[in-house]
Amino acid sequence: MLTVLSTMTESVYSQPPDTSSDNSLDLPPDIINNSPVLQRWMKEVPDVLDDINNDPSFRTRVGIGYAEFPSTEHDGGLNISVDDIFIGRTGLTISGDYETSFGERDAGGVNLQYYLLPLGYYVNVAPVVGYRAISTNNYSEDGVNIGGKVIFPLSRSGAADISVSQTFVSPGDDDEVGITNLSFGYAITKQIRLATEIEKQNSRVKKDSQFSLILEWMP
Repeated sequence: MLTVLSTMTESVYSQPPDTSSDNSLDLPPDIINNSPVLQRWMKEVPDVLDDINNDPSFRTRVGIGYAEFPSTEHDGGLNISVDDIFIGRTGLTISGDYETSFGERDAGGVNLQYYLLPLGYYVNVAPVVGYRAISTNNYSEDGVNIGGKVIFPLSRSGAADISVSQTFVSPGDDDEVGITNLSFGYAITKQIRLATEIEKQNSRVKKDSQFSLILEWMP
């Protein structure tokens, strides 16, 4: 009996592992071909902690779309934006935008954001500093733009996110303008998203509003 068990054990351990197939998970090829995550894990087990710390859960977006200005007789116009161009593998990003009603309303600027939490988190906060110029039929103002931003990436692929920001143009001056921005984006393909943006612009002269529907490309 012992001789038989010994012979069986030697036979099992003497057989080399089957490396003829990469499908070690024994899954249908279609499932593997349609899953970038499975393909990545089969090639090499990723460093999950490094991904959480350095791989952003939100992506760079370039957008163009329609803007409406309800406080300016519902004038229609154009919105152009670039959001979160990453500076290396850091939490520092640059964003810019321009909105116009082709007449009574124009605004545009460039901001730097520095995200304080690991980039792979499903929530992040960033101080914002930059420059902004505003022109309306009631007043004009330009200067330093300072504030903060909170982003809730609902998907690591950039498929959806919500962000809220509050900034102040020329803070402390008599002509200070506060800007509150709420945006939501949802992907319709791997690289194309639809985004909506609601913005309130508060000055001592007048309170203005803006609504935008934007088509975004994620490079």
